[in-house]
Amino acid sequence: MRHRNLTSQVLIAVKDTPVITLNGPRQSGKSTLMMELTAAGYRSDYLTLDDLNLLSYVRADPQNFVEGLRGPVVIDEVQRVPDLLIAIKRSVDRERTPGRFLLTGSTRVLQLPKLAETLAGRMELLDLWPFSEGELAGVEDNLVDQLFASKFDLPSEPPKPVRPLVEALLTGGYPEVVERPEERRAGWFQSYLQTVIEREARDVANVAGLADLPRLLGLLAARYGGLLNYADLATAAAMPQTTLKRYLAVLHAVFLFHPVPPWSTSRTSMLSKSPKVYLNDSGLAAYLLGTDRERLEQMPHLIGLLLEQYVMSELSKQITWSRIRPALYHFRTHAGQEVDFVLETRAGDVVGIEVKATGTLSAKDWQGLGKLAELAGPRFRRGIILYRGDTLFPAGPNRFAVPIAYLQGAYQRRPEAISSPAESPSRG
Repeated sequence: MRHRNLTSQVLIAVKDTPVITLNGPRQSGKSTLMMELTAAGYRSDYLTLDDLNLLSYVRADPQNFVEGLRGPVVIDEVQRVPDLLIAIKRSVDRERTPGRFLLTGSTRVLQLPKLAETLAGRMELLDLWPFSEGELAGVEDNLVDQLFASKFDLPSEPPKPVRPLVEALLTGGYPEVVERPEERRAGWFQSYLQTVIEREARDVANVAGLADLPRLLGLLAARYGGLLNYADLATAAAMPQTTLKRYLAVLHAVFLFHPVPPWSTSRTSMLSKSPKVYLNDSGLAAYLLGTDRERLEQMPHLIGLLLEQYVMSELSKQITWSRIRPALYHFRTHAGQEVDFVLETRAGDVVGIEVKATGTLSAKDWQGLGKLAELAGPRFRRGIILYRGDTLFPAGPNRFAVPIAYLQGAYQRRPEAISSPAESPSRG
């Protein structure tokens, strides 16, 4: 059983919060995390709404169901009965014992405004993604926090990756896929998508036309890393934009579509307002594109596309257990200057991350980070380029070239080098 780095965050939450909701894609490892919590001393009953008899009973009388519970309880797939949250709210208002309810779900339905407001001040939301590279290596990887540290203190020697880069890109992080031989992965992804669309998507959407979702997902895979153009995508999908937007919301709700919003500042209107298109996993993207090792050798430009998807996924995972918990954006001006990813803290500090699939860098590669630094001003903390070279080196004030191995390999955070989120670190 592999350790999940989010476990420590859940254990902290159950000590001071009545309701903890663990969201994440189906088959991302929520059951494994539950076993870790039990081993760590969080004792609870376990109920799943995948059980049709229980599901029927809870739908008929959620209030009676909640009133009959005794002690801490894990309720799995809670999105299947949204009215259950209202009953939980009433119960928590009478008894606010920490850790009473640990809810898990495979959709973002719990983050819809109406439902989020139901448990406002009573619930902590946590996202669980498929395995990160650090989890596969057995360490708590956290390059994200180090990027905001007062001193950028990476070891001079890149860590040894737990798996070759191409293997990581093609496999992704889903636990079932990681454990399967290469020839068996496509079959798993095919069955997985069918299950998610027929179950989770139907629960969320309750609309006809779900048969169009796999085709739409394939169109998104062909566009990942690019700006979301609704008109272009609607034409390719042969559907009205209103229908397209509704279907994209469904794919986002079931954690398959992961748009990254644009970073902006009130000081300029020269920035793009469109999100960038990503899926939740590079292995899933490779499957949808029909990409394998042979195709990567024939079309090496695909490595760059998969690498950007892979970096987005790894950053999203690390953010969930980061001390700073920055938001993830992209940066692009109307003139075409861009930075693949921007991390911004609640205090407004900004880090830029550019991704290059080459082993060498040129002066032109730093232009996007330079523009971001100009617009962010004193809020700009650091800019890095993740690339396929072997050397970590400074490339100007607060600029660093960083081998992808520091993200991909067993890089473990060192708490003493990381400033507390409550502090305002000196810039360096």
